[in-house]
Amino acid sequence: MSPTSGPVAFKASCPECRARFELDAGALRLAIGGSRRATFYSFTCPACGAAVRKPAGDRIVELLTGGGVSTLRSI
Repeated sequence: MSPTSGPVAFKASCPECRARFELDAGALRLAIGGSRRATFYSFTCPACGAAVRKPAGDRIVELLTGGGVSTLRSI
């Protein structure tokens, strides 16, 4: 595996203002619950300030955890 060239940036969009942007791992939070409905990621839109919460399937969970996003696991 080759070393990374810098911080990971995640592409995201806001459902409120429809802005598209990139966020670093520190701007995202991942919550992994006991069901699909309880597993999601969240962030604050840098354009409009809206609190955004989106579902996170297995692939998104893998990408976010691999990229260093802070993760909260519930039982």
